[in-house]
Amino acid sequence: MTSAPPPALPYALIATDLDGTLLQAGDTVSARSYEALATARAAGAQHIIVTGRPVPQVRHVLDRLGYTGLAVCGQGAQVYDAARGRLLRSVSMDRELAEVALGKIEAEVGEVYAAVNQEGLDAEMLIGPGYRMWHPHLPTVRVPRRCDLWSAPINKVLLQHPELDDDELTLVARSVVGHLVNVTMAGEHTVELQPPGIDKASGLARAADVLGVCPSRTIAFGDMPNDIPMFAWAAHGVAMANAHRELVAVADELTLSNEDDGIAVVLERLFG
Repeated sequence: MTSAPPPALPYALIATDLDGTLLQAGDTVSARSYEALATARAAGAQHIIVTGRPVPQVRHVLDRLGYTGLAVCGQGAQVYDAARGRLLRSVSMDRELAEVALGKIEAEVGEVYAAVNQEGLDAEMLIGPGYRMWHPHLPTVRVPRRCDLWSAPINKVLLQHPELDDDELTLVARSVVGHLVNVTMAGEHTVELQPPGIDKASGLARAADVLGVCPSRTIAFGDMPNDIPMFAWAAHGVAMANAHRELVAVADELTLSNEDDGIAVVLERLFG
């Protein structure tokens, strides 16, 4: 008697954002989500983290997870090999272009507050005058002048405005400098400028190529507009219940919030 073939793997690659998606309060991953990912990996799927955070701000999370795969960091600018502790790819942002973009935005809406993520494995996040860091557990260095932000290579600029909300600032920035840089909203109080052509989809595509996985075998989880390119690249996009309305509008599925183990709910259904 011939045995039945094993069931087909629902997805070969599981791409998860971190903040507002996989992570809960305090940069933690719940036991339920951890077990659901472990079950999916045991079935043959691969898990890849795709985050707006640069490598220095995510390594503590990877260490806690015992994560040894590839991670797409810095909004797609970096592909990091966690097992070897090295960057496979890193795209820096032209600092003169960053200054020009800020100047054009300020000509439209007045003063903005800026910060930068520097380039490299042990780089720092520099906070300019007026910029408020909403994640106090992440290390930052405050500098006294805007010009100090450009002291070393960077991979992105973060913006805040004293009056405009995130949606308004993103809309204005895209209208003014969208032809020069990539503008995205990555989280609450987090509007960012990246090098042109850099987003989560470009970083995920490069990492997936290394892993030998195609878009049609990928499921992606996210919560903010910066996840829209990743959803467009993947076969199936799952938005969290706490997701921004722009991401919900393009999602294939809506799950529970990050605090309610929304990723685990979907993976348990798919992988048992």
